[in-house]
Amino acid sequence: MELRHLRYFAAVADTCHFGRAAERLHMAQPPLSQAIRQLEAELGVELFTRTTRQVALTGAGEVFRGDVECILKAVDDAVARVGRFAAGAEGVLRIGLTGSASYRQLPALARLLEREMPQVMLEVHTEMLTPAQETGLVERRLDVGVLRPPVRQEGIAHRPIADESLVLAVPGEHWLSEAEVVRLAQLRHESFVMYGAALGSVVNDAVIRGCLAVGFHPHCAYEVNETSTVLALVAAGLGVAVLPESIRSAPREGVLYKSIENTLTVRLDLAWREDDDSPLLRNLLKVLEKNDIFLEGQEETA
Repeated sequence: MELRHLRYFAAVADTCHFGRAAERLHMAQPPLSQAIRQLEAELGVELFTRTTRQVALTGAGEVFRGDVECILKAVDDAVARVGRFAAGAEGVLRIGLTGSASYRQLPALARLLEREMPQVMLEVHTEMLTPAQETGLVERRLDVGVLRPPVRQEGIAHRPIADESLVLAVPGEHWLSEAEVVRLAQLRHESFVMYGAALGSVVNDAVIRGCLAVGFHPHCAYEVNETSTVLALVAAGLGVAVLPESIRSAPREGVLYKSIENTLTVRLDLAWREDDDSPLLRNLLKVLEKNDIFLEGQEETA
């Protein structure tokens, strides 16, 4: 059975007139009539009753019409969908994010994609530090990452999307709870909740550098893998934490955020594989460029 025969049948069923159906299909009437008879012979049923004055669907034709409409719609939808996919307007985007980026950058990106690329589905992987995202990109388990440089693996391109100050998270009953701004030197005798050293955290590195610059090495009381766990331990009064400012977008009961005087900043980049030539990635980068997501004056880094 040929798809064109189904389209011929649908045209005749809609018009109940071979002449008008032929005009709609931009073909002569005799070949159309012949094609319908071939279809009926293949099915072994009459689809139309024909008189010199009228063409009407038989009972079998009415049943067949409903199925044909579904088939043709499915075919048309498939054609449209593959066209959108080829244009980078449809597909699944697998994105990895650091823990703190999940609170501010993820909602912003999700809203932007919903508006600009509504047929694209997000597969989100959060609480991934930079080394894990790099591995995910290289192994093709991620399409893009929102990570903190430096990027050490080859074959990954990246561009900055944010420069974030570091802030201090303290328990609600902490002695610094009333302070508006704190100095790192004030934290000399504090217990810190930090990311696991083996994870290769860029934030950890920045915190240690900042503390060393004012004369002490931070005492790490707890090493954890996830930002949500860092906040839980701070809320429990088990230590303080220095985190990127985007964490302010995640209010947590029992945790207060304090600005840090002369703090360091940590950068956040969007990263992708250099050899990824998929239409979806090309379209994504165009959308991000158009909406000024990338920081001005800083180009792609390989």
